[in-house]
Amino acid sequence: MKKKGIIAGITILAIVLVIVGRAMLPGEEVEVVFVAERVTVKVVDVVRGNIRETISLVGDVEAQNRFEVYPRVSGKIIQKNVVVGNRVKKGETIALIDRDEPGFKFELSPVNSFLSGIVGRIHVDLGDMVTPHTPVASIVDMDRVKIKVGVAERDIPRIKKGQEARVEVVAYPQEVFMGRVDKISPVIDIFSRRAPVEVIIDNPEHKLKPGMFARVELITNERRNVLIVPRDAVLVRDGREIVYVIENSVAKIKEVETGIVTEDRIELISGVESQNKVIIGGHFGLRDGARVRVEGGK
Repeated sequence: MKKKGIIAGITILAIVLVIVGRAMLPGEEVEVVFVAERVTVKVVDVVRGNIRETISLVGDVEAQNRFEVYPRVSGKIIQKNVVVGNRVKKGETIALIDRDEPGFKFELSPVNSFLSGIVGRIHVDLGDMVTPHTPVASIVDMDRVKIKVGVAERDIPRIKKGQEARVEVVAYPQEVFMGRVDKISPVIDIFSRRAPVEVIIDNPEHKLKPGMFARVELITNERRNVLIVPRDAVLVRDGREIVYVIENSVAKIKEVETGIVTEDRIELISGVESQNKVIIGGHFGLRDGARVRVEGGK
């Protein structure tokens, strides 16, 4: 403390000497100007835009409809009419079975698809013996796919049938697939405390393939053309939400009401205008009425 007092005294003495020296010059006035130190801050404009409240989940892509094709009779596979990836129509023959037995002659028995779709897998080879319990092929309907996700117990009230969902997969990092909530289980898993929810996505180009890992965002609320700022702009002081706006290089506190909050943005319902600039960096030690210098500006 003693050292600080000495330094302060020397500073004051130097100022006095300068004033006295200037006062001794004939015809000159002495002017002393005290300049308050400015706080350097980062600012952004308050902008208008759209903001969404979402729940982020993960799941695997599945075909909406899938079934195994079984033969009606026992016998030997003597012909396969399709390969994996072929599109088949309902009733189309995918294989033929020879069911001849010693002393008997039968016509070849067809194995028909009961669903229009894509051949996802063939389980048999030529010459294999099959029975009515042997799956011959898997047929999947890929025009629409589904993703099953688990929604946390606390978020269930925010989910409803028909709700929009945004889906992303690694194979198409720049593309977003839009779907909707189709089924919500009324039962919560006792171990995970999550409710199974099924999202349906139209897939006319078959880009989404069964087995793909998917990130799903369920859109629970959306507001358009509202005031938005980065989350760093909003502070909590004495139980109030506030922002600092800049008016003539001075920081002013404005109490605000907030709405939707995302990871990096927040909606402002009241308290500021779209032409305002708000401080997002340099809050430490900042007070109402402080003079500021904008980083990168004048």
